[in-house]
Amino acid sequence: MIAILGAGAMGRLWAASLPADDPVFIARPGQSPGTPLSYNFLALDGSERTVTVPWLAPSQVPELVLVTTKAGDTLTALEAIAESLPPTVPIVLFQNGLGSQQQVAARWPERPVLAASTTEGANRPSSDRVVHAGAGATWLGPMTAPANAILAECTTALASSGLTVHAESDILGRLWQKLVINAGINPFTALLDCPNGDILHADLFLNHIDGLCEEIATLMEAAGQPRQTPATLRERIETIARNTARNTSSMRSDVQNGRATEVDYINGFLVRLGQSKGIATPVNQMLAERVHQLSLN
Repeated sequence: MIAILGAGAMGRLWAASLPADDPVFIARPGQSPGTPLSYNFLALDGSERTVTVPWLAPSQVPELVLVTTKAGDTLTALEAIAESLPPTVPIVLFQNGLGSQQQVAARWPERPVLAASTTEGANRPSSDRVVHAGAGATWLGPMTAPANAILAECTTALASSGLTVHAESDILGRLWQKLVINAGINPFTALLDCPNGDILHADLFLNHIDGLCEEIATLMEAAGQPRQTPATLRERIETIARNTARNTSSMRSDVQNGRATEVDYINGFLVRLGQSKGIATPVNQMLAERVHQLSLN
């Protein structure tokens, strides 16, 4: 049994993809789940089906927990259920950006905590509908020492979904690669209220992307990541924006739906890292502040 904490688009994608009897959702604090959660799922091949997933009962112990909450909610959500989980149950974190994974690993270093970096695309156009919007891959790696021994086992369990899953010993490097893309695309799409591809011709993007990439390249090196040139980072960001041109980023979707964004764990994480390393990050700070202003309006 694989328990999923967080019933948003990504949590529902995994629930729909895993073998039918495997997934259960975990109720959040204050929730009183009754009937199983049902929703319509649109697969990549265009087929549609109804997915029905039960809630984890108090007497049940999962073999694996997937955490698909927003980055800012992760630590609080896990603290609410940690005491009911045996310390040997692996926890897999699916959060965007960086910072929340380190918070969880520091809070429970004795538990097997893993992080996932995924390029699977999923969105939730309505409360009872989830769309698998793009095929990708998921990389899984250890965040705490106890996770090393069960990496292969967890990778096999997630691969039973039929989605592409890889074991990754350097998961932090993978998370950094995704952070680069998120930091270079998401805030611009949120501020411009446009799909990914439209940022490439917008003045806001063109005026700031070089400065943003210079900041990220400097921060990566200071954080012990392999040196990459700002030009390489810009090329990667623009390639992904072109390849996902009609997609709506999670940050734009959050703003449109009045939800808190994850900017504090994307550009905000880079600002805090810069402060700790004595590196100026004016572009990241400007983007984070402007996205925060959107959320207040």
